[in-house]
Amino acid sequence: MQPDPRPEPSASPGVASFHAGLLAATTPRQVIAVLLQALGRRLDAAYWSPRWPEAVASEPAGAGNDSAVARAVREVSARRAGNAVRSDNRHVLLCDDPGGGAALLRLESPLPDTPSAQRLCRDAGARMAEVLSLERLQAAVAHLQKAERLQRALFAIADIAGSDLDKPTMLRGLHKIVAGLMYAENFYIVLYDEARDSLRFIYYVDSEDTEAPAVDRDFPMADFERRLTGYLIRDARPLMGTTEELRAQVSGPLRIAGADSIDWLGVPMQRNGRVHGGLVVQSYVEGVRYTNEDRALLAFVAEHILTALERKRGQRELERWVEERTEQLAETNVMLRDQIAEVERAEHLQASLYQIAALANSEEGSEAFYRQVHDVVGGLLYAENFYIALLDEDRQELVFPYYRAAGLQANPPRKPGRGLTEYVMRQRAPALVDAPTFQSLVSRGEIEPGLAIGPSLEGPKTICWLGAPLLESDKVLGAVAVQSYREDRTYDEGDAELLTFVAHQIASSLQRRRSAEALQQLNADLEQRVQDRTRELSEQIAVRKGVETQLKHQVMHDPLTGLPNRLYMRDRIERAIAGMKRHPERRFALLYLDVDRFKVINDSLGHLAGDGVLQEVSARLLHCVREPDVVARLSGDEFAVLLEEVPQPQTATRVAQRILETLQGGMQVEGRELNSSASIGIAISHPRHQSVDALLQDADTALYRAKAAGRNRFVLFDDSLQRAAMDVLGMEQELRRGLAAREFEPYFQPLIRLSDGARVGYEALVRWNHPVRGVLAPGDFMVVAEECGLIEAIDWQMYHSSCIEGKKLLRDDMFITINVSPRHFRNEDLDARMLAMTAETAFDPARLRIEVTEGTLLENPDAVARVLHRLREARIDAALDDFGTGYSSLGYVHRFPLKMLKIDRTFIEDLGPGDASRSCAVVGAILALAQSLGLEVVAEGIETEAQHQALRRMGCLHGQGYLFGRPQPAAHWLHEAAGQSARPRDEPRPQAGPDPAEPRT
Repeated sequence: MQPDPRPEPSASPGVASFHAGLLAATTPRQVIAVLLQALGRRLDAAYWSPRWPEAVASEPAGAGNDSAVARAVREVSARRAGNAVRSDNRHVLLCDDPGGGAALLRLESPLPDTPSAQRLCRDAGARMAEVLSLERLQAAVAHLQKAERLQRALFAIADIAGSDLDKPTMLRGLHKIVAGLMYAENFYIVLYDEARDSLRFIYYVDSEDTEAPAVDRDFPMADFERRLTGYLIRDARPLMGTTEELRAQVSGPLRIAGADSIDWLGVPMQRNGRVHGGLVVQSYVEGVRYTNEDRALLAFVAEHILTALERKRGQRELERWVEERTEQLAETNVMLRDQIAEVERAEHLQASLYQIAALANSEEGSEAFYRQVHDVVGGLLYAENFYIALLDEDRQELVFPYYRAAGLQANPPRKPGRGLTEYVMRQRAPALVDAPTFQSLVSRGEIEPGLAIGPSLEGPKTICWLGAPLLESDKVLGAVAVQSYREDRTYDEGDAELLTFVAHQIASSLQRRRSAEALQQLNADLEQRVQDRTRELSEQIAVRKGVETQLKHQVMHDPLTGLPNRLYMRDRIERAIAGMKRHPERRFALLYLDVDRFKVINDSLGHLAGDGVLQEVSARLLHCVREPDVVARLSGDEFAVLLEEVPQPQTATRVAQRILETLQGGMQVEGRELNSSASIGIAISHPRHQSVDALLQDADTALYRAKAAGRNRFVLFDDSLQRAAMDVLGMEQELRRGLAAREFEPYFQPLIRLSDGARVGYEALVRWNHPVRGVLAPGDFMVVAEECGLIEAIDWQMYHSSCIEGKKLLRDDMFITINVSPRHFRNEDLDARMLAMTAETAFDPARLRIEVTEGTLLENPDAVARVLHRLREARIDAALDDFGTGYSSLGYVHRFPLKMLKIDRTFIEDLGPGDASRSCAVVGAILALAQSLGLEVVAEGIETEAQHQALRRMGCLHGQGYLFGRPQPAAHWLHEAAGQSARPRDEPRPQAGPDPAEPRT
């Protein structure tokens, strides 16, 4: 709605009353009522929302159905896009805040197009925007209050989980917390045991249910299979609603048990995809219903309640474990007190055993070893009479290597018989023998009196005898024994236990001494074996060196062609550079080549054919060089040839020519005859080549130039190529500086109405106002800008300047067009950036059009279509540039939202004198197509009056070309419109020939 240009009259009493009513209105309905009263109109329908088009409210209530709201949304979108029917004054867009509130009225009778009515609507719209903004703020405050309430509830749950409250008190506290978030007078918590497939209701409060399940009792899941609690656990998803609504949500037939609620809400308590229980609230009160927000809130709280229950259960288990552990420690303490008396004895025994173990490593003789063992045993018990008996290796004779008893220091060997020593060895257990035990053994035939201990064979003179077997694993080595001839010196079971420990240690020590002796012999044998093994290892080392040589060859060579690889070539180049530093007169050359159109062979015939081509090329390259030159495959279809001796550049060029001629011969690959060629870059060694990469870079630069020159040729790197590469780098730095200095500016070329020459718009074209080289056209810098990635930044700088400068040129319904390249459509935020730019520059989007080429539409049609539709909704139209030169021009005209077609200059050149029937037919067909689709048409490249008149006769309305004006700065066209001479710099013109086509940015 346009503001009334006439001066505002003084406020009348009616207007003052209207404004007072607006100020008193605090809701959208009140604002609408005040406006309708002031307009004297009746309302057909009203729609408003603080977040249009979400949550649209309506007046009256019957106007709020989905179709009516959809029509209101379309009406607002159409008015935003400027497509609303001006004659339909029944619709009033009261307020429209993009991204905020909007309000639309539909009156029963049209609104009078008077300044007073417009002022009333404008003032009411301002008040409506304030009211809607207030509603947004209130909604935000309510949302924050809910979030704060939920946060306090979660903190309370965490506090309860960490408290020392008993279980009933904790569960009542959880009930109170849930009741603070929603209606929860009736509430229960159920836990599910997956292992036993059972349910346990740990808390249950229900004001109506007389059949409530028992708390803290396990119920089989089968009892609840067709009930709501069973479905909540089995289906593992929330359930909410009345009984009929719940029947539609569960996965089977539903059986209602207990009181039937008005509304029921349950959520499962889950962890890692497993259901551990559920929370349920229900209402028996009419009008108290649960919402989706309650369901989401209860589901969120359920996870924290589950955590609280698990923490509480873990706390109880920990307390129970501590009690059990305390009892165990008490029992252990009693046992330790009982064992204190044994500790000192055990320590003494342990020290003795360590001494015996240490004796095993002594280098002294056996006699000294046995004597020291006797001394250690004597420190543990009475051992004045002590001996050791051992079986020989054949186990046929019992020998006594150490014997001290009854004044005797030796006892002759004997065959094993029925003595006390043999008895202990047979029993494999210690034996404590006194006089009665001795007589009992004799009577049972276990021992013979003639083999009794003591100096006399007539009978035992010993008062007490104690012996223990010497055991090593399952083998009996012999026995150790002590004996007493005195009444005051006897032995008991404790002494028997001590001697048993000592016997084990003596047996181990004896075995270690025997092992040490055997080890000496083994060492002698091992030395001989080491010598033999050394000879074997020498032979294996020779074999390994051969394998390493083979592996080195595999690492340094290409597995497909067998040629050296990049690693090998870099090593050879490094050695060549090192040799050049020592002998500057020795020059070498590097030929860098790749197979032309190799990707086509791979894509059409497959990789096997490509591998065959590479193998054949490798074989032919080897025939073109001689020793010590090197041919290597670097990667893919890239090869390198290192020529070690190159006294002059002609040597390298002859080799390159020979390679080209060799590769041109036909080759048979996969049953097909193929012709191949290559592009070669040559770099001759130079003192500036201090590294391998420097030489490779020069050769690669020459290769790039050879490919750009048409392939199947070689190029020798020289200073001009180096300067060209440096020029590109210099241009890139200047482009970056120019961007920072905002040296890129738009030049404007007019679009003319052919009937009277009036200007209908301008096309903005980029120019670089270089501080040294003057004004540069896109052809002078755009290629480098594309390669270094600065083109988008240049485009947006030019778009921004075009909006600022173009505003000064626009009159009436004129517009500005800008060229948008395909790379901008790769980001789906193009429309948002365009709108942000127009808002920043205060440029009317309806006066801006973007020009796209058919190549842009081809790259990603779906994405481009989406962006163009959004731009059209924002009132920015699109024009199809160079129409008629693409592959499927007609297919784009109806698929994409286009406003204008620009006929390519190639169809305009032939118009005029002479036979132009073909061009006339094409141009006429384009005009007819555009007219049928309601599209505007602009003919590009009009350079002669004959072309101008021919287009007028065919009905073309608009044109563009050097006949009407060359691209100039905005100041030129402003001075021309004011009747002044053009002071700003002119667009450079070509010296001769037709006007060139303007490059697109």
